[in-house]
Amino acid sequence: MHDLDLHHIFQLGLILVMIAAGITAIAKKFKQPYPIALVIVGAIIGLINIPVLEPLKDFITEGEVFNFVIITLFLPALLGEAALKLPISHLNDNKKPILALAFGGTFLSFIIIGFSSMWFLQFSIPAAFVFAALMSATDPVSVLSIFKSVGVKKRLATVIEGESLFNDGLAVVLFNISAFSLISYLDLGLLGAGYGIWEFVKVVALGLMIGALLGYGFSRLTKYFDDYPLEIIFSIILFYGAFLLAESVHASGVIAVVVAALIFGNYGSKIGMSPATKLNISNFWDVATLLANSLVFLMVGLEITRINVAENWGLIFVAILIVLVARSLAVYSSLFFIRNIPLSWKHILNWGGLKGSLSIALVLSLPRDFEGREEILLLAFSVVLFSLVVQGLSIKPLISWLGVNKKDKGYQEYESLIARAHQLETGIQEIIKVKKNLFVTEMVAKSIIEEYEQQRTALQEEIDELFEKHPELRKKQEVALLKHSLYAQHEAIGHLLREEIISSEVAEKERDLITNKIVELEDKH
Repeated sequence: MHDLDLHHIFQLGLILVMIAAGITAIAKKFKQPYPIALVIVGAIIGLINIPVLEPLKDFITEGEVFNFVIITLFLPALLGEAALKLPISHLNDNKKPILALAFGGTFLSFIIIGFSSMWFLQFSIPAAFVFAALMSATDPVSVLSIFKSVGVKKRLATVIEGESLFNDGLAVVLFNISAFSLISYLDLGLLGAGYGIWEFVKVVALGLMIGALLGYGFSRLTKYFDDYPLEIIFSIILFYGAFLLAESVHASGVIAVVVAALIFGNYGSKIGMSPATKLNISNFWDVATLLANSLVFLMVGLEITRINVAENWGLIFVAILIVLVARSLAVYSSLFFIRNIPLSWKHILNWGGLKGSLSIALVLSLPRDFEGREEILLLAFSVVLFSLVVQGLSIKPLISWLGVNKKDKGYQEYESLIARAHQLETGIQEIIKVKKNLFVTEMVAKSIIEEYEQQRTALQEEIDELFEKHPELRKKQEVALLKHSLYAQHEAIGHLLREEIISSEVAEKERDLITNKIVELEDKH
């Protein structure tokens, strides 16, 4: 590739943004998953000789450029945005399936793919387990963007998000150990196994500590400012700072940014962010992640065209089969002892274990002289292409066929009425709260409140009529009320524990009982 000046690089970047935005807009217009459209169009652009786009293709498909853009530029933002909006209470309520998949499932998949690659693909030990690490984690970029576009139940979405946010961090650690230390550990025998375990624990623990400290520090910082542009800048510094600091001390940058964002989005938003700040931070990261996702998938499509599959169909077929079997065994085995996970959800978690840009970026980071690099590159690209196109296109029909996102008749109208009623109620409460601070006269405030209350009464009448027409919707509302009551009870147990009124054993037992009731409600309805 010819040397490129900064002006030329910016031009190429702008062209890439324009193409990605256009494809995303068209896909959204036709209500199709835009990541799949971007990968397919990117692959077509990569295969067709378009003179004006050749400099762009040459630039993007450079291994170092792709690796930098995906891992350093986009990954912290995409992970941070997802973790920022994920309530810790939801993670806590679903911790058992998330931990089972993120830890047990990832390790089981790693072992199965590693040994299978040695036997069936004739890989060396390091090459086999590097490939296993690449294929063991669900890529958060791919999973979150596609599942958001198809829509699934809240609890299932939380499990999917929780797994994808944590297990890719573990996979990166396993990748680094397999690529750079595995042989030396094997030569040391039992002592080497101890070193390997220590290295893994150290990398993960350091990532957790750095993320927790920075997340807490920036959360406290928000208490001293009520300035949403500045607090948006704080979030940017936090996500990238946590990632880069962790990587600089050989810790897990992925785990650091996820933990930091979780704390900032939950604790920080609670103690130091006004409603306007929360809304603006959320909107900023919505825009940033849409742009990042669009560019990532277009780049994946361009990068995939580098592989030559013509003479390797048999090898590719075996590799895809190994990955699919390993994922199935990992999901069904790790969730076997977890209660209240419907079989249909397990099917979706299995087939929705997509691979994506992270796998490609990691394999491109392998040293040029790494034994088996080209074979791993070929198979990793092929599995990613299969995963994004075949699994990505079929996941929405599978969700519909299994009835996971099925809604009752009249439910959309009910949601619309509830949303409008909630807006009005929030508006009334906000006027009551701020009228003194803004020196608003009682007459003006009363006039607006009366108008809102009239609209709210009319909405309530519409909801009553809808309940008469569709009685099952009333049951839905009863379930929603019960769930809110149970969540409040869950928080009350936490308060008693913090005040040392009850022991941690009793608190854990009571929390499990409440969580089981919540799960039973969700499963029945």
